[in-house]
Amino acid sequence: MSTVEDAYFGDLIARLTALRTALAEPMARAQAAIVETARRDGLVYVFGTGHSHMLSEEVHFRAGGLALTVPILAGPTMLHEGAVAGTAYERMDGIVRPIFERYPIGPDDVLFVSSNSGVNAAPLEAARIGRERGATVIAITSVAYSTATANGRERLADLADIVLDNGSPPGDAVISVPGSELKVGPVSTAIGVTIINAIMAGVAAELAGDGDPPIYLSANMPGAKDINQKLIARFRPRNPHL
Repeated sequence: MSTVEDAYFGDLIARLTALRTALAEPMARAQAAIVETARRDGLVYVFGTGHSHMLSEEVHFRAGGLALTVPILAGPTMLHEGAVAGTAYERMDGIVRPIFERYPIGPDDVLFVSSNSGVNAAPLEAARIGRERGATVIAITSVAYSTATANGRERLADLADIVLDNGSPPGDAVISVPGSELKVGPVSTAIGVTIINAIMAGVAAELAGDGDPPIYLSANMPGAKDINQKLIARFRPRNPHL
């Protein structure tokens, strides 16, 4: 392993270790909100644009994941239909409201909004819509990044009921390239995925006390077909991506 690779591993591990303590309280609040939502038969929606949309897909139909999660996905705000255009779209006011018409988010639900920079129009609009509909809005964002770039603008962190600060630096990348002023090694995705999976694991453990928590099994595991089909039948009417 090269020095740069080792430095990236070390930096990421150190950040995750620090966040275990720094995020203990807001993660506990997020877990409690989701448990309450699950007990009311509500859903957990997850939205992000650009690379942040990967958190939506991370929790969707995932082995070991909760079936009550619903990704909010729209091609123009992601990367695969055109990264340059997607970057422009996520800065446009008004683009999210028609996307959210497909998802009946309400007071019994939780809405995660992921945005590392925390200042683009689309994630802020998503958080506002979540609040309008009475959902609990949870932000996964970098407070340092959004503070550095806001220039007086509202930030995602200002709109959320619960803020999970991923601790990533402005610009996201953390490792200097030797002989250059450039940096590589973004950390926001790895941290965000870890945060949301940790919360969902805690939720599943608490729901287990109520009976069988709605957890998908890997399709290659014994009994997975029957368990997963029951969960699909239960949640497909409310999850357009199943």
